[in-house]
Amino acid sequence: MSGKIQAIRGMHDILPDQTPCWRHVEKIIIDVLNRYGYQEIRFPIVEKTELFARSIGELTDIVTKEMYTFVDRNNEQLTLRPEGTAGCVRAGLENGLLHNQIQKLWYIGPMFRHERPQKGRQRQFHQIGIEAFGLGGPDIDAEMIMMCTRMWQELELTNISLQLNTLGTLQTRNRYQKVLIEYFSSHRDRLDEDSKQRLQNNPLRILDSKNPAMRELIAAAPLIHDYLDAESEDHFAELKAMLDDVNIAYNINPHLVRGLDYYGKTVFEWITDRLGAQGTICAGGRYDMLVEYFGGKPTPAIGCAMGLERLIELLQVSGYTLDNDPPHVYFILADDTATRAGLKLAESLRKALPYLRLLMNCGGGNFKTQFKRADKSGALLAIVLGDDELKNQAVGIKSLRDESEQETVSWAGLADVLRQKLAGHLNLP
Repeated sequence: MSGKIQAIRGMHDILPDQTPCWRHVEKIIIDVLNRYGYQEIRFPIVEKTELFARSIGELTDIVTKEMYTFVDRNNEQLTLRPEGTAGCVRAGLENGLLHNQIQKLWYIGPMFRHERPQKGRQRQFHQIGIEAFGLGGPDIDAEMIMMCTRMWQELELTNISLQLNTLGTLQTRNRYQKVLIEYFSSHRDRLDEDSKQRLQNNPLRILDSKNPAMRELIAAAPLIHDYLDAESEDHFAELKAMLDDVNIAYNINPHLVRGLDYYGKTVFEWITDRLGAQGTICAGGRYDMLVEYFGGKPTPAIGCAMGLERLIELLQVSGYTLDNDPPHVYFILADDTATRAGLKLAESLRKALPYLRLLMNCGGGNFKTQFKRADKSGALLAIVLGDDELKNQAVGIKSLRDESEQETVSWAGLADVLRQKLAGHLNLP
């Protein structure tokens, strides 16, 4: 084999200078989830293909064009998960979490879709998913939207707007689909090929078309709000009233249908105009039929998922920067003997100061080389263990960020001195 092996197209490495921003976003979102009573669940990246074909919809773009599907050595057809809700429902059913229970769950991890890679849309992407089971009223819909709003506030994200719609009950959708079929059939010559395929099987998806040539036709299509039953109208009206009570602004988008077949009643998307064409950063809605469809008892449910890549990109275009976490201390060592003593001393410091970020010099080098490494690391302080210090069971402490003189400290008193020096710099305990 010749040449370098490179990452698969559309699947990117997240490098050390980027991971602090990822951890920052994840920490804030997970902290908010914990405060609202959500618990983490973890389930496999690979599932049986049937799980996604049945839940997402066999005629959706995801299933027909985008899934990473393969046959394993046991001749089973498996798929890398393209989204998280189906796997979460499967895990909940299989482990007895859903029947006659209220569950608030979250998960985090990679998803996979074989799309054309472009800015904001990759073949491996990362999501935080949020699911609530066993609650059928608009109050949980409202709380989930409020919780997302709090996440955006704590991330200090701006230029985000909420789009809201209802797809009604199954009866509503069945009625509305017949109206759409009649409308689009009368304009069949103006439909693109994808829309013609969706016409009989899933006409709502035509409303989700991104083809500019279809825009005028879709804008003139009948609206689902004219065909809602009383249950759907009441649910949507109460949701809007609850959002109004806490001053959460929203735009009603009657053409918002989402890309997956399992949604009904509430659907929503958070969008921004700062990321170009890929402006959706979080989306979700109700899927009250899905648990029963998978063989469980009727269980109301609502969920949403947010794309971490897009959230991080939005942070960055908003001017946010976060430095990597540099070490507090860099340990400079004279020779092999000093290294052995230094390793032992470093472990005692880590035990005494659990928050301490201490970087040992490994790989040798003279003092000049080691001081260059220490400065490049971004550390605040250098600890120096030379021959004289080793004999006296002491170290030298030198600030790397000002011109103050090096001072000598005994091993026994080192932890207390470091605690004092770092508390002044970093407000540490």
